[in-house]
Amino acid sequence: MMLFMAINAGSSSLKWQIYDMPSEKRVAKGMIDRLGKQDAIFKASYGEGQKFEQQEPIVSKEKAAALILTRLKSLQIVDRLEDIKGVGHRVVSGGEVFEHSTVITPEVLLQIENLSELAPLHNSIEAYYVSVFAKLLPHSKQVAVFDTSFFTTLAPVNYLYPIETKYYNQYGVRKYGAHGTSHRYVTQRTAEILQKPLDQLNLITLHLGNGASISAIEHGKAIDTSMGFTPLAGLMMGTRSGDVDPSIIPYIMEKEHLQTASQMIKILNNNSGLLGVSGVSNDKRDIDDAAATGNHQAQLAQEMFVNRIVKYVGSYLALLDELPDALVFTAGVGENDQPVRQAVCEQLRHFGVKIDTEKNQVKGQETLVSTPDSTIKVLVVPTNEELMIARDTYNLTQK
Repeated sequence: MMLFMAINAGSSSLKWQIYDMPSEKRVAKGMIDRLGKQDAIFKASYGEGQKFEQQEPIVSKEKAAALILTRLKSLQIVDRLEDIKGVGHRVVSGGEVFEHSTVITPEVLLQIENLSELAPLHNSIEAYYVSVFAKLLPHSKQVAVFDTSFFTTLAPVNYLYPIETKYYNQYGVRKYGAHGTSHRYVTQRTAEILQKPLDQLNLITLHLGNGASISAIEHGKAIDTSMGFTPLAGLMMGTRSGDVDPSIIPYIMEKEHLQTASQMIKILNNNSGLLGVSGVSNDKRDIDDAAATGNHQAQLAQEMFVNRIVKYVGSYLALLDELPDALVFTAGVGENDQPVRQAVCEQLRHFGVKIDTEKNQVKGQETLVSTPDSTIKVLVVPTNEELMIARDTYNLTQK
């Protein structure tokens, strides 16, 4: 067996999958949730429907990585750790340095760490896990798969900001995007579903989850995306504000007596979005429950979330040279929240978008949810970032 591991690390979670390549057969998947706490949860699915779940203290990232490898052996998922030939890591920002996935060397790892200011909630954590897995699996090649690389095809008219160009030339201030691995996967998968060559495919892909972004795809390549210099920009998200008037920052700082801009950015990253408006939760499911009981702030959060999505989709419909072949919903909300899909498509009825209410009841399944006479197809395509990571890791290590 040639096994390849995909690592998707967050601040309080660690997701992993193992694939047998090149068959792309998933051998196992799992995650550690509430990482860093005494009541962390270790989950794994493997074999023929076998599952393992245990609550236990997992207080450090290094212990989390070591525990995954220990459980791979104790659950008999792998016979030998040496069978894991490569470990691919999702890295949010590659800046302008990395246009493609790459094998990680000490120099590459240093560059990933140096790019942390472009993804402060992600890159440093991801770099740490690279170091840990390199130590625990010294025989395995480590590969970085960058969320931003899918958006290196953006033209300057779409990635530059209307500020003095010296800020781009000297400091690299531009739109980088995020979620690129997900947008790349659903683009390629949609080409297969529609049986259309990738270079002839036009799409608007909607990655809607706790983090959310929308991308315009023309001839199989990204031409614009909603996230910007950092993942804070664009849509309203679980805890992130998305686009706001920059003048709000000094105004609130003065009113709240904040001393540094980083304090304000933390508010926009961690206390805003669905959480900030609803006052209930950053989880869309909790907000829906509250809205159903008459909570007006939760209802407003629902409406604002859809409103921002529609505005971006509308702008991308205007940006594309022709109507897209499909709107593609993916990620936690996109795959499972039928009312959001319904509300977005109803707002787009002027473009001839028609959703089939019965087909739209699907959750987490790959399917067409538009009517036969819809001018634009509407698809639900569950994302699989980990498979993309495994593919890139396999291809690079075989070279």
